Amino acid sequence: MTRQANDKLPESGERKKRRRRHRKPLWAAATAAVLVIAIAVGVVLRNNADEKNASAGVIAEEAYPEMAPYPDAAKLDINSEEYSRAYESWWEDIRARQMQASEYADGMEPFFSAGVRQFLSGNEGENKVCSPINIYLALSMLAEVTDGESRQQILDLVGADSIEALRTRAKAVWNVHYRNDGDTTSILANSLWLNENIPYEQSALDRLAENYYASAYQGTMGSEKFNRMLQDWLNEQTGGLLEEQIRDVKLNPETILALASTIYYQAQWINEFDKNSTAPDVFHAPSGDVTCDFMHGYGSETYYEGEKFEAVSWGLDNNGDAMWFLLPRDGVMPEELLDDAEAMDFLLNGGSEGKQKNVLADLTLPRIDITSGMDLSEGLKELGVTDIFDGEASDFSPLTAESEGIFVSEVKHDVRIMADEEGVSAAAYTVIMMDGSSADPEEIEITLNRPFLFAVKGRDGLPLFVGCVNQP
Repeated sequence: MTRQANDKLPESGERKKRRRRHRKPLWAAATAAVLVIAIAVGVVLRNNADEKNASAGVIAEEAYPEMAPYPDAAKLDINSEEYSRAYESWWEDIRARQMQASEYADGMEPFFSAGVRQFLSGNEGENKVCSPINIYLALSMLAEVTDGESRQQILDLVGADSIEALRTRAKAVWNVHYRNDGDTTSILANSLWLNENIPYEQSALDRLAENYYASAYQGTMGSEKFNRMLQDWLNEQTGGLLEEQIRDVKLNPETILALASTIYYQAQWINEFDKNSTAPDVFHAPSGDVTCDFMHGYGSETYYEGEKFEAVSWGLDNNGDAMWFLLPRDGVMPEELLDDAEAMDFLLNGGSEGKQKNVLADLTLPRIDITSGMDLSEGLKELGVTDIFDGEASDFSPLTAESEGIFVSEVKHDVRIMADEEGVSAAAYTVIMMDGSSADPEEIEITLNRPFLFAVKGRDGLPLFVGCVNQP
């Protein structure tokens, strides 16, 4: 099933007017989470019902919910009753996902704060990006297939009292952030990649499907076919934005299980930048001045004035999303803000209301196209998640009865974000590889240096060709 976003139609001036007329105030601050609870969304599991899926290694694929589409001003008169009904239907769908209970985000802030600081520090003047929501969901899935101290370390990091609480919260994260309505695209996808030679606990797979909308695939680990399936899935879910990085994602013969989590985001600015105003200018990089194209925009936005930084928002589409730009004060480096309490409080909670004000912002910024990749393993160890990386200490018993010696060998995280005159496109994926130190097959050596027989057999075991080789 294809869940990649449809191309967005160009927005007319009338649509922008209509958008501002109907725009309702949703809480929008930096990357803070909206306080919500989960909406029940059905998962359709298509088990091996046909020969094609069986041969392809598809165990189950989830179906995402239909959303009320944003009304198309190119097809409907914005002053018509039909347009109003379509808009109200769209808005009710959005509100049903956003206006939920306040318990939803409780306890998530410490993880985001610690994670952002850990994974963005030490950039040494280079670009570095991570997706906290994507990492959070990947770790949540990992907690489902662990137990004992291995699970507890993950629960402590993500701020969950129990696996049940984490399960509920992760499902809410998915539901609240899922959008594919023709206005904004925000799709979170998850999947499991299973070794065909390992017996798995069906209950663990069922929980991942039900609560994380995770598809499941099974095949020969390390084979070209199974690697291509994983790479194709990652490319599809990230809109092709990380194709170059995904070429390096490969399953090893020793891999017991791989968990993959992705996010794909695309939205247009409310106040688009005028392409005719884009012009080259100087950017003062740590390594020296460079010339690049700068965009210029003007609009009604929100401004925040902190002690060590100032920030301005730039609105995205109709749902209250915004991209915030934090400019450090003179003499302050961006990385210093990662250890600044006020800056982190602003990023996660919106900061002090008294320091926000509505302004007519005249914004100049370079076009952005940043790609960042890292292995999160060492960072997770620094954050207290250690047992999963040790085959002797780890506990993967919820996953399989043959869990002895399984350990996490890699936590690969790649992100790309682009911002131009029209809007923002971004994608990220996290792939967690679990290998088995005790599951390695016995090694044997056979040298066919004397006469031997051969047989070519059909899938039913019957011999198609049989022969005897006495000389090569």
